[in-house]
Amino acid sequence: MLFVQLRYQFRVYPTPGQQMELARTFGCARVVFNDGLRARQEAREAGLPYVSDGELSKRVITEAKKTAARAWLGEVSAVVLQQALADLNTAYRNFFASVTGKRKGRKVAPPRFRSRKDNRQSIRFTRNSRFKVLDNGRLRLPKVGDLAVRWSRTLPSDPSSVAIIRDAAGRYFASFVVTVDAHETLPPVDAEVGIDLGLTHFAVLSDGTKVAAPKFLRRAARKLKRLQQDLSRKQKDSNRRKTAVVKVARAHARVADTRRDWQHKLSTQIIRENQAVYVEDLCVVGLGRTRLAKSVHDAGWASFTGMLEYKAARYGRTFGRVDRFFPSTRMCSACGRINEKMPLNVRSWDCPCGAAHDRDVNAARNVRAAGLADLNARGAHVRPALVPAARREAGTHPDAACSTRSVEGISVL
Repeated sequence: MLFVQLRYQFRVYPTPGQQMELARTFGCARVVFNDGLRARQEAREAGLPYVSDGELSKRVITEAKKTAARAWLGEVSAVVLQQALADLNTAYRNFFASVTGKRKGRKVAPPRFRSRKDNRQSIRFTRNSRFKVLDNGRLRLPKVGDLAVRWSRTLPSDPSSVAIIRDAAGRYFASFVVTVDAHETLPPVDAEVGIDLGLTHFAVLSDGTKVAAPKFLRRAARKLKRLQQDLSRKQKDSNRRKTAVVKVARAHARVADTRRDWQHKLSTQIIRENQAVYVEDLCVVGLGRTRLAKSVHDAGWASFTGMLEYKAARYGRTFGRVDRFFPSTRMCSACGRINEKMPLNVRSWDCPCGAAHDRDVNAARNVRAAGLADLNARGAHVRPALVPAARREAGTHPDAACSTRSVEGISVL
């Protein structure tokens, strides 16, 4: 039997006293992380060996609690402090793997210090901390108390860990990691689809279906502009400026939540209606540097394809990515002839073989054909890989987007 880990996220409502305890815990975890990072940086500058994980834990937690300068570390759960160091160790391992070439993809920068002014603060409790979901629906956390949780669904199994997240809008979330059976397959269907992602139409399917781009950020631009102008008029470090900052963050959180909810519904519908789904492996990072950057980021292609990938793995569907250099737009889906490059304003074209093509529908059909060919050649999923994880549930990310509402099935593999 195959099991996978999923993340279930719910909104929590701590009391003012509990908010103070959480703020204290956020701060202690941040200090331990920074102390560990500083210790390793100083050792490197002095030419000393790399400080091991065990030695670092002993130095910045166990021994630090005995000093007057860090005695207040004992006021919070020790598990939270250990998990902060675990995040630091993971960051170092990712950095070393990227430098040596063992980690594929974009280069990973070395870990950097966390700030109390970061937009997103989070801590993580594991089973060792003995957190518990009570019968009355509250979440009991050590040295914090019983938090009120808005449950939108029941957890399928006992959680192995929970992360408490505070986003830029001042909202609190509890993110549970649970283990579920991966063989929750859907009834098989005969349909297979290729998807061409774009800006005018968010997605064009190989069967001719076109999904209009909602453009959530563009629709909220007027309100965001007004709030941002109001923020710019406030005096720095004033209370009114802090209030205006929260208002801007809430407006952006509403846009992000709406986009994510819409993408979840669309991706679920596509996975349910098709046995195999193929998409083009777009270079979103490169497209984000062009004059279309705002529209590209507003579309959210990467998050949408990630949803398709993990939902396909969970429900027994086939998912494949076609190489980004595959000429899906210029190739005739009828005869296979590859034409010259076409500007973006050319939305339809005729092939010498006599076939008339809609630019996007033709590209989607070619993506589907290339995905099927690669699948048949390999006898397995196109570019099989682990299901990509969403943003790390623990750690402070200053530029991270706001957290979501209750969302089921964000993979943490």
